[in-house]
Amino acid sequence: MKLTHNRAVLLMVLVALMWSTAGVVTRHLESARSFEVTFWRSFFTVLSLSAILPLVSGRQVFAKLRLATPAFWLSAVCWSVMFTAFMVALTLTSVGNVLVTMSMGPLLTALIARVFIGHRVPMRTWVAVVVAGAGIFYMYASQVGSITLWGTLVALCVPIAGATNWTVTQHAHGQGQDVDLMPAVWVGGVISCLVALPLALPFQATAHDVALLGLLGVFQLAVPCVLSVRVAQVLKAPEISLLQLLEVIFGILLAWWGANEVPGSAVLSGGALVIGALVVNELIGWRQRQ
Repeated sequence: MKLTHNRAVLLMVLVALMWSTAGVVTRHLESARSFEVTFWRSFFTVLSLSAILPLVSGRQVFAKLRLATPAFWLSAVCWSVMFTAFMVALTLTSVGNVLVTMSMGPLLTALIARVFIGHRVPMRTWVAVVVAGAGIFYMYASQVGSITLWGTLVALCVPIAGATNWTVTQHAHGQGQDVDLMPAVWVGGVISCLVALPLALPFQATAHDVALLGLLGVFQLAVPCVLSVRVAQVLKAPEISLLQLLEVIFGILLAWWGANEVPGSAVLSGGALVIGALVVNELIGWRQRQ
């Protein structure tokens, strides 16, 4: 099926919805905690991608890893940090805290790209950074002395790793060495499994937990990652950035509806500043490019 612009938009909305299910699902786990949650989700992600990648990228996809560049391996490490930190953060703090903190990704990307590869940061983005930073600071200030602060700090590793990943892949592209992202996701999942395994022992997850985490590995991570790569071939970066913000809204609503996790006032206020800054920044940039 030819992927038109409208179909790509709808598919990206579906991807955001699939990504947003992690929070509500983890709230229904019986015994699995922290790194065990990370291990099982990453394990099933690797398992499903092992079947999907040869169909999408050809049978030689894994053999080509022997020729991978340093940028590829650094990208894979970034993916592993994102996989691990995201799930650990969900076990330490609220879904809203994690998702709002992750939404800082586009702004952190602009800053890291400016520092390391010299990308120009428009004034509108600097303003957005200040406003969104105020929102995050407000969230942090309300959590001082509580375990949720540690969860939010762990969650912050996700957008930092994502921003680093984007900067590395863009720099490699500028050098004529494009990073194949889907195999990098697979390797990142393998690294996440290996790192989480010793920290996950002894296993406490019930069959119910393993089944839920298996669903996350396949339908919350592996499948939407493949779909998002396809969508990126049609939609422009600002459109994708805006549509990705739906993950925050979907995730908070699903946790509220499916796990009775009511977002706190600090999350709503700080989150509104962050999301508002991102939306205005992307819309102005989009209009200027038009």
